[in-house]
Amino acid sequence: MADWIARNDALHRLLDAAPAAIGLDTEFMRTDTFHPRLALVQVELDARIALIDPTAEVDPQPLAALLADPARTCVMHSASEDLEALATWSCTLARLFDTQIAAAFAGLGAGLGYQKLVRELLGIELEKAETRSDWLRRPLSEQQLEYAALDVAHLLPLQAELAARVEQRGYGAWLAEDCASLLERARRREPDPEPQLGLRGAADWPRERQALLRRVLRWRDATARAIDRPRSWLLDDAHALDLCARPPQTAAELAERTRGQRALRSAQRDDLLAVLNEPLAADEFEFPPIPRAPDAREKKIIAAMKEVVTARAAELGLPEGLLCARRHLESLLATARWPAALDGWRRAVLHDSLVRLLPN
Repeated sequence: MADWIARNDALHRLLDAAPAAIGLDTEFMRTDTFHPRLALVQVELDARIALIDPTAEVDPQPLAALLADPARTCVMHSASEDLEALATWSCTLARLFDTQIAAAFAGLGAGLGYQKLVRELLGIELEKAETRSDWLRRPLSEQQLEYAALDVAHLLPLQAELAARVEQRGYGAWLAEDCASLLERARRREPDPEPQLGLRGAADWPRERQALLRRVLRWRDATARAIDRPRSWLLDDAHALDLCARPPQTAAELAERTRGQRALRSAQRDDLLAVLNEPLAADEFEFPPIPRAPDAREKKIIAAMKEVVTARAAELGLPEGLLCARRHLESLLATARWPAALDGWRRAVLHDSLVRLLPN
């Protein structure tokens, strides 16, 4: 039975003399906001499971101090979104063991779900009936409480089994590096400085139109964060492309062309109209161009790179997706710059073989 923690004194007692390894998970909602709304924090401490209620008047500082202690390892499964949710409660982790990443290094496959991993390694079948629950409602149902508790109940046994398998295969240092990289990305939580790169529909646009699109998408991100609404509610990609291709001249025209954008109110429309029509500064042209779809010659190069990745993954006994995603190969070909996502152990494994395939 899990303990319900909704008072500061109960939280202090729970965390007193916490062990070196902590099972950790969260439940959060993100249906109509930019930032996740943390609804529950589940912890497992020496076989004691507790459900901490962030919606109550609970000071997160004791939990934040515990999670930030480098002497303790937090065991989580597929932690990226949970780390973002925890950050809204001022909690960041010092050390992470992600069981999904560990499963890939253990040779079990990439992207394994918690339910499947528990079944495969521990022989336990878990129900997933509460995945789409409203976790912000109070009180939570018995089914929700049980589901939340089970999400941390098996993390430490999974860690023990996976850590042994990963070490046996000689990938302990690589796993630690990937978990540390995941924590570093979560700590930065910086907006994408080049959001236009994902909109290939504008790859053939003149440079000034690409610069305007970059400006509008960066405005969208900053404004969505500030008003805490999803980016697509403020301005979806189709509207962004349309407005940058043919900037409206008046507020009335902008309002007409952005009907249905739920978070684009009058104040935001005024800002957007100015963003669309202010002259571009010289430094706004300093950005990488949007990559176009590869031509026949480039597709052959990417295919050759993919063969290298496939061969190296087979030699290492690792999933190809863990080693290198296709988008990183496309980026390398388009820019001739080594992608930051492939630094660390991946550079040592892939760099020379891939770089020699680049055209002169």
